[in-house]
Amino acid sequence: MKILDNGMCSISSIKVNGYREGKYGVAIIYHENTTAVGVYTTNKVYAAPIDITRKHLENGNISAVIINSGNANCYTREDGIKRGLELAQVAADYLNIPLEDIAVASTGVIGRQMPLDILKPIAEESLKNLGNSRENITLAEKAIMTTDTVPKECAVESKLEDGTVFKVGGFCKGSGMIAPNMGTMLGFVATDLELPSDVLQKALKKAVKKSFNMVVVDGDESTNDTVLLLSTNDVKGNYDSNFQEALDYVCMSLAKQIAKDGEGAEKFLEVTCDGAKTEDDAITVSKSVVSSSLVKTAVAGADPNWGRIISAMGYSGVEFNPDIVSISIADKQNECVIVDKGTVKTYEQPEKLEFAEEIMKSEDIFITVNLHDGDCSATAYGCDLTYEYVRINAEYTT
Repeated sequence: MKILDNGMCSISSIKVNGYREGKYGVAIIYHENTTAVGVYTTNKVYAAPIDITRKHLENGNISAVIINSGNANCYTREDGIKRGLELAQVAADYLNIPLEDIAVASTGVIGRQMPLDILKPIAEESLKNLGNSRENITLAEKAIMTTDTVPKECAVESKLEDGTVFKVGGFCKGSGMIAPNMGTMLGFVATDLELPSDVLQKALKKAVKKSFNMVVVDGDESTNDTVLLLSTNDVKGNYDSNFQEALDYVCMSLAKQIAKDGEGAEKFLEVTCDGAKTEDDAITVSKSVVSSSLVKTAVAGADPNWGRIISAMGYSGVEFNPDIVSISIADKQNECVIVDKGTVKTYEQPEKLEFAEEIMKSEDIFITVNLHDGDCSATAYGCDLTYEYVRINAEYTT
């Protein structure tokens, strides 16, 4: 697998662009007759663009995606649908394609009607300069950022088992309101490999399960989460494990970038649960630990408080024997086993606690818990919880 430098624009037939004015931005993805599938938030309160996109993707084909930042178009009732379609119509008219061939995504403040007087001109500017350059994809990525501090992208080239070369590339936004089952997270991934929509849907669900659904920044699940997978159908081939591996890699990279860019975050946190009876048990335990506010604040303060870790494991709802659990804390160079099959090592070796404190000062923290009860494992991704997170969200709409 080879890493590519131009993100989604590594796929030469796709055109993208973005334009931004202040807190409002619009990005466009364009490729006529694209096979497309999506995965969305499970929040019972979901935004108008999700209604629109679900309907437009019913036949498995679209030709464009329009994404706006600055307004979530959520809890806006029927008027929200009308305004979302009206913004999409700007792209339909410019590209000379049916309105039904456009998917829509939005991010921003909830409960306010879309300011079309602002967004329409921005959309028109974005459409004027569609292209396939490094500049185009960068502008698209920046146009949809809200509290993100950096753009997020990944692209790879790989081969099917029969030697067919294909590409997968994508970009996303997400920084806060990130919880299990995705967060205020918009993700757009494309491949040039021709695959039917039902195959793409299964592949996307598999990839999302181990990537975007395993990210927790603050535990608040958004109303607008959307991940779309597009196929330009440029390369003839069949689905195999190599395609899934490439798709998983891109989605995992994007998910980790979201975790690292969590609102106010200073540290990246990765929690792995090993030795679980089932994969679902491993997922539940790892998410419970990475979601814990007490664990996240301990990471922020470089405090190796393993009691908070085992407490989060205990309230996860998974049945396990705490007397045989192991817990370790690591950075990229060192690892400290604090609990070994139920034995707390720091009692007899207090220097281990000091060692763990030094490890916790690192920017990347890896917590591993082992239930010693099976062969299944899962990894969740998150970040620390800082004073800056409170400041950002206290001032979000003011």
